[in-house]
Amino acid sequence: MGITAAQLERYQREGFLVLEDFVATATCDALRRRAEELVHEFDPREAISIFSTSAQNHLRDDYFLKSGDKIRFFFEEDAFLPDGSLKQSKERSINKIGHALHEIDPVFSEFSRTAAIRQLITDLGIKKPLLLQSMYIFKQPRIGGEVTCHQDSTFLYTEPQDIVGLWFAVEDATIENGCLWAIPGPHEEAGLKSRWVRSARGMNFDVFDSNPWPEEWLVPLEVTKGSLVILNGLLPHKSLANRSPKSRHAYSLHVINGNSSYPENNWLQRSPEMPLRGFD
Repeated sequence: MGITAAQLERYQREGFLVLEDFVATATCDALRRRAEELVHEFDPREAISIFSTSAQNHLRDDYFLKSGDKIRFFFEEDAFLPDGSLKQSKERSINKIGHALHEIDPVFSEFSRTAAIRQLITDLGIKKPLLLQSMYIFKQPRIGGEVTCHQDSTFLYTEPQDIVGLWFAVEDATIENGCLWAIPGPHEEAGLKSRWVRSARGMNFDVFDSNPWPEEWLVPLEVTKGSLVILNGLLPHKSLANRSPKSRHAYSLHVINGNSSYPENNWLQRSPEMPLRGFD
């Protein structure tokens, strides 16, 4: 299940591509069941880590920064009462699971390495592909947090830049429940605005272009269950908060070119015991 030359040209021109019905309904349901099982088995007393792209509260959060080769759980910002207790069940409070589902969990590993995904990555021109990170995202009803406008290469940088994000809609994603929004355009020419890097002081941003994103150019990427959204690493994209009664589950996988360099000052790192690997 590859892509056509016209689809590849559109991806290269706009920075994203939507493929409808890429994943069977039954497979989406299986991914959702497995994610719910993982949350059910998770004991929140192990750690409380809140995911936020606006506050960047991960600067000193070892639970987050050391999750590149683990399965860990991150809560919505609005999941807690003033005393620190959860407003509702953990199942309705988790923002996402990350970042090595594709390596550790058999269900997500098998899905991430299907022949269809492998063929797609080949068609996109990714040489010697390595599966870098994965996330199951819940976008909870009422409290699903906003993800501010960003480029994936800010956080997952390679030299040269050669990364693709695969965003699988496990449920319908609409404007109402917080679908993706993107700024179409020739992003290879615009370049990278910033990098999130490790330093002696911890995590910080190296800013190359401080001009704000022209968010008036954002277009909504409303997709149905089973659709795949392919995202160039330089594509500016975001998602708004979900204040609807409906969740917006999705599975995200990032793949890099193994011929590119992956710097040691990227936030996501793997232990020597779990080196990056591809589809084999």
